Amino acid sequence: MKSAQLPPVRVEASVRLEIESALRAGESLSEFVETAALEAARRRKAQEEFLARGRASLAKARRTGEFYDANQVLAAMQQRLETRMREQRKANGKVGSSR
Repeated sequence: MKSAQLPPVRVEASVRLEIESALRAGESLSEFVETAALEAARRRKAQEEFLARGRASLAKARRTGEFYDANQVLAAMQQRLETRMREQRKANGKVGSSR
C-alpha cells in the first residue's frame, strides 16, 4: 500500500525548536507530526460524536417532555461512585470511611 503525504506546514523557527525539544529518543519530526495530527483528528471526531449524542438526547427530552434536574443526576452519580468505591475497598480488604 502506498503512503500518502500531508501538506508541508510552515511554522516559525521557534515552533519547530519547541516541537523538536519534545521529541522522544529515536522519534523523527515526521513521526511526531503524524501522531499529533492523528490524535487531533480522533479528538475532534470524539467531540463531534459527544455533541451529536447530546443533541439527540436534548431532542428526545423535548419530544417526550422528560427532563431531569442536574443536581439530582449528579447526586445519583455521586451515590453510584461512593457505592463502587466502598465495594472496591471491601474487595481490597480496606474497610473504612471515604471521608
